[in-house]
Amino acid sequence: MKTLDATFSALADPTRRAILMRLAKSDLTVMELAKPFRMSQPAISKHLKVLEQAGLVSTTIRAQERPRRLETTPLKTAMDWIEKYRQMWEKRYQVLDGLLEELQTIQTKGERQNEIRKK
Repeated sequence: MKTLDATFSALADPTRRAILMRLAKSDLTVMELAKPFRMSQPAISKHLKVLEQAGLVSTTIRAQERPRRLETTPLKTAMDWIEKYRQMWEKRYQVLDGLLEELQTIQTKGERQNEIRKK
């Protein structure tokens, strides 16, 4: 559960989500990642550290560069966890839909009976 907590904590920040979206397209260095943001390279590095601790980003070595790479396993784990609860709630909503339909049928029958009695 610690891994899941770290994933959701890392995803809670919009800058970190934006970094992950950029890394989903290609591996990038810290300098490349910092370009579109209005923050310093050390600030981006702090965000990357959080993402790395959550297992969402890894560092590779390419000559003199150290590009960052998106790691999808923690995202898959989070999606599986969310899906389990989505299915549970879907079943509950289906039960509620059935109850509402039953109540509407009862109400319609009651209205018809009242119309017949009035005539």
